[in-house]
Amino acid sequence: MANMQKDKTPMRALDPAARAKCWDEVALGYTDEEAVNEAARCLNCRHKPCIEGCPVAIDIPRFISEIAKGNPGAALDVIEESSALAAICGRVCPQETQCEKLCVRGIKGEPVAIGRLERYAAEAGAGKNQPETADSASNGKKVAVVGSGPAGLTCASDLRRMGYEVTVFEALHSAGGVLTYGIPEFRLPKSIVESQVDDLRKRGVEFVLDAVVGRTFTIDELFSRGFEAIFIGTGAGLPGFLGIPGENSVGVMSANEFLTRINLMKAYDPEYDTPIKVPAAAAIVGGGNVAMDAARCALRLGAGKVYILYRRSEEEMPARREEIEHAKEEGVELCAFVNPVRVNADEKGNVVSVTCKRMRPGELDSSGRRRPVPIPDSDFDIEIDTLIVAVGTSPNPLIRMTTPGIEANSRGCLVTKDDGVSTTRPGVFAGGDAVSGAATVILAMGAGKKAAFAIDEYIKNK
Repeated sequence: MANMQKDKTPMRALDPAARAKCWDEVALGYTDEEAVNEAARCLNCRHKPCIEGCPVAIDIPRFISEIAKGNPGAALDVIEESSALAAICGRVCPQETQCEKLCVRGIKGEPVAIGRLERYAAEAGAGKNQPETADSASNGKKVAVVGSGPAGLTCASDLRRMGYEVTVFEALHSAGGVLTYGIPEFRLPKSIVESQVDDLRKRGVEFVLDAVVGRTFTIDELFSRGFEAIFIGTGAGLPGFLGIPGENSVGVMSANEFLTRINLMKAYDPEYDTPIKVPAAAAIVGGGNVAMDAARCALRLGAGKVYILYRRSEEEMPARREEIEHAKEEGVELCAFVNPVRVNADEKGNVVSVTCKRMRPGELDSSGRRRPVPIPDSDFDIEIDTLIVAVGTSPNPLIRMTTPGIEANSRGCLVTKDDGVSTTRPGVFAGGDAVSGAATVILAMGAGKKAAFAIDEYIKNK
């Protein structure tokens, strides 16, 4: 019989005061008892609407039913039929806007905690599940994957399962893409990403690091090496800025640079020489998950005060609600309806404050939201020494500039055909943020999965 408890089973977390000073993972996951209790809330609906909300179509009711029966290994087996990154998605996937949004239990209470249960299955089921379905024997066909983020890892995994010889080319010195350089340790421990990459290596996927495709070698050169198809999953790592006076002052940086120094280059660890400024007071511009990550990292570095400046309401912030609440609990001050208009510096060019305007909701824009408009004579200053800009990113133009036949739109995203993954260059496929612009891990995974099947069809019909 289903557990008709209206609210989700709570998940334990580190104490806010303690975690704001360390890099340990904040969310602690479910115990066996908590997981079974939460899994029993699933009604196993006949129409299974939650599956429709999952970009990789995991059979959610089936894996949850295995947890309810006390079989986390079998639950992980079910997940791995569709996803190779369960431990990652269970932590960073925005389930509240996807699978959980369609959960029937959410009509008269909170939806089933699908993400928390996925994380539990990945952790409790490891070592207890059956060996993963064997990859097909090599078919002698070579495919190159450019980028080792969630889209590239998913595409590589599915292609290897089909029997292809897969080589992943990564521009940085560690694999994982945004999972490694963008998401902090306290949200996604790097050991989990490394484990997923190692699993692919054991299955025969080759990783070539420090390889900047478009500079080290081109797409055409990859074809000349015998690759029959190429998948581009290079993400959207080119940061945007505000275009306001004083933005070139010392102490202004993109969230991408800030997080990369911390996450990939371990600037927070005294054993590493990576330089990073420890802010006395920092302001982060933006309201997404990247802004929350940057703010919480600034606190952990030792900043005395951290502000988030967002030109709309707190309710309109695109960040996950859990991340917003965690940031507030840790001491980040959220300043809604505030927009920076000028960075002020001293005679040496160092940031000393940021001038902001207060905003109010205006007329509806094309997205259906009210466009923020400035309130006259509302300027005020916030004293800071560091301004971190987290207002969006776009794809790096390097590959499209060095590859004849590949087209991009006005935002710099690669253009694809009706299937969503075939580019305008035959044999070249793309997916994830390189096509959509900055989006979520699970959407990138869905694109990688779709591309793997498209590449398989392309090579078979070639």
